[in-house]
Amino acid sequence: MDNWNSCTNLLIIRPDNIGDVLMSSPAIRAIKRSFGCKITLLTSEAGAAASALLPEVDETLVANFPWVKHTSSIQPAYLSKMVSRLKNAAFDGCVIFTVYSQNPLPTAMLAWAAGIPRRLAYCRENPYDLLTRWVPDDEPYSHIRHQVVRDLDLVEQIGAYTNDDRITIAVPAEAHIRAMAKLARIGMDTRQPFVIFHAGVSEPKRAFPVDRWMELTKRVLAAHPAKQIVFTGNSDERALTDCLSRASGPGTFSAGGLLDIAEFAAVIRQATLVVSVNTATIHLAAAFGRPLVVLYALTNPQHTPWRCPHMLFPYSITDKSLQSRNEVIRHVDRSLYQEKIDLPATEAISNAIDMVLNRQGEGQLAC
Repeated sequence: MDNWNSCTNLLIIRPDNIGDVLMSSPAIRAIKRSFGCKITLLTSEAGAAASALLPEVDETLVANFPWVKHTSSIQPAYLSKMVSRLKNAAFDGCVIFTVYSQNPLPTAMLAWAAGIPRRLAYCRENPYDLLTRWVPDDEPYSHIRHQVVRDLDLVEQIGAYTNDDRITIAVPAEAHIRAMAKLARIGMDTRQPFVIFHAGVSEPKRAFPVDRWMELTKRVLAAHPAKQIVFTGNSDERALTDCLSRASGPGTFSAGGLLDIAEFAAVIRQATLVVSVNTATIHLAAAFGRPLVVLYALTNPQHTPWRCPHMLFPYSITDKSLQSRNEVIRHVDRSLYQEKIDLPATEAISNAIDMVLNRQGEGQLAC
């Protein structure tokens, strides 16, 4: 029963954010190329946006689970309906992707209750019958891998391989047309180079101070007056992008809430440079090999930019109230992040940006 080679209908479960789904995409591609099967992705509302960019995914199911962070209230009847839906889909097997701080067993219980005969995941404790292929999870205690590598290593356990470990996405041509039209309507000259500044985060602990963003913007515009800067973000971050643009003046534009995920990817593909905090933006940029300058709060070391030119500016989380209560994450904090790292100096960040903008195309950044 644990032979996966004959599977024709597989379920991938990754009920997390956009960036998480993107980092799982090389492993999803490995499954598709190895088995040639139909792939259904069960993910969150946020993750479903990324799913639309992955050509290997044939169908997407959207669900909110009580063991994953979300704003809605989940009732037992909701899970019962999901079990019935999964049972009716008659999946041959399911692969559960997690970060090392997540427990896969609630998700595995869902798949077990739905009668999915093959169930693969990392797990720190013995799952007994909940998983048919248990891969003991030794992260982060003995080593830490990038999330892309972690997921690829998992699917190798069932014979899924690929020689291409890049994050790759497909953006419809019409999304590019729509995106450029929207940027033109807010006053940008889309024929001229532009830089993306992305300040919004899904977790406050990963934020970079607004006053630092303002100072950085002014420095960059002073050094490169011909350049345009577009502040990007989702609809909840519109107030932030408006504030940054107003404070920074001519040459800057607020695009918070303006673009859907495909349009945003198209804009990233067109950008000269992406400057961002640690969020899905850096993984979209990695998919296109765009140069990145990342303001990286020290939370999860697995989620740095993958296979793209980048400069990383790490800094410690100073507000203790924002630190996780998850003991696995606390172990990483104690092991890797004992030494406090101050916020990077604005001058150092602007110098990195200058180097990219002054030497475009010369391979100035290391992967």
